[in-house]
Amino acid sequence: FGAEVKRRVLLGTYALSAGYHDKYYKKAQDARAWVKRDFEGAFESADVLATPTMPVLPPERGESLDDPLSLYLMDANTVPVNLANLPAVSVPAGESAGLPVGMQFVGPAFGEETVIRAASAVEE
Repeated sequence: FGAEVKRRVLLGTYALSAGYHDKYYKKAQDARAWVKRDFEGAFESADVLATPTMPVLPPERGESLDDPLSLYLMDANTVPVNLANLPAVSVPAGESAGLPVGMQFVGPAFGEETVIRAASAVEE
């Protein structure tokens, strides 16, 4: 594994270790429930959500990825979807400053078909 994957595994292991379970895990579960409720509210008035896959441009080929904060920022739009356990797909959506950008489609629980139809429409 690369350095970033190792860092995330170690942080997760630490948070679940004896003595820290209640301190971190319970708070994380509460935050997860809050994120899920927020998405449920959004789906009361939308069938699918479209967001940029990343809030920043991707690194250029060969560019160093040593800054953990930059790496976390790249995940900022995908992490909440995973926390809420929702279906999502990312598709190419053009370029910005000569770099590829992606569009992420997110659906409600069991809304995979809608997510795939939306993504297919953009790809065509």
